[in-house]
Amino acid sequence: MKPRRKPADEPDVNQIAYETVRRATGDANEGPAKNPAAVALGRLGGAKGGKARAAALGPKRRSAIARKAAAARWGKPR
Repeated sequence: MKPRRKPADEPDVNQIAYETVRRATGDANEGPAKNPAAVALGRLGGAKGGKARAAALGPKRRSAIARKAAAARWGKPR
């Protein structure tokens, strides 16, 4: 028997309990603060990386990479 799917409007008891305890203990931080300079640098490199790699690859190599990715995704070895 399949488990019942919970409607989206029904509240999750575990999430409510977690938020209640977090507020009661005063733990408002989710984790360590990020360095804004490091975030900007990472975003800059990520924005350039894909385009630069695509420009450096030839059509045959790009096709081979895509074929390998599809085989891994769908489980059809070639």
